[in-house]
Amino acid sequence: MLFSAIFYGIAVIWERDLGIVHKLLVSPASRWSLVCGKAVAADFRGLVQAAVIYAIAYVLHVRIRWQLPAILEVLGVVALGSGIFSTFSLIIACIVKTRERFMGIGQVLTMPLFFASSAIYPLSIMPPWLRVVATLNPLTYLVDALRGLMVHDEQTVYGLGFDCGVLILVFLVLLAIAVRLYPKLVQ
Repeated sequence: MLFSAIFYGIAVIWERDLGIVHKLLVSPASRWSLVCGKAVAADFRGLVQAAVIYAIAYVLHVRIRWQLPAILEVLGVVALGSGIFSTFSLIIACIVKTRERFMGIGQVLTMPLFFASSAIYPLSIMPPWLRVVATLNPLTYLVDALRGLMVHDEQTVYGLGFDCGVLILVFLVLLAIAVRLYPKLVQ
């Protein structure tokens, strides 16, 4: 989800180059709804990826929680995570404005975000300096929530409520920044 959502901004740069962003900005739609629409489009892609993961888990007989409430919560967290990283991507696209720079910066940011989270290693075995970095990384809270919701007999490190609270706060901050920067994409 991280890797597909973080490169969502490249589509926005293409839309700018084709004149679509300018047409959207002169429409009566608010900037907030335009940016939220981009996040919802990325959410759909994330939900499709989650469905594929569930299908693979079913075929491989992986022990995950198959209860409907847990699956719906996973889909909600996936949508929130996709929204976070797609708005982050939109912010980057608004700042750099060229495909080449965007691809370079996207690569530079994606790998540290991934490796400085709890996606591969649990926080408990990280060196103290990396644990501090991981607690500042929203991907850590996303991974924690998804593990707690999907994996049998797995508990979250921070608690599902705290994880979701952090993710919602990060999304709202990034959304506000993206709404402010989106019109500057055409300048």
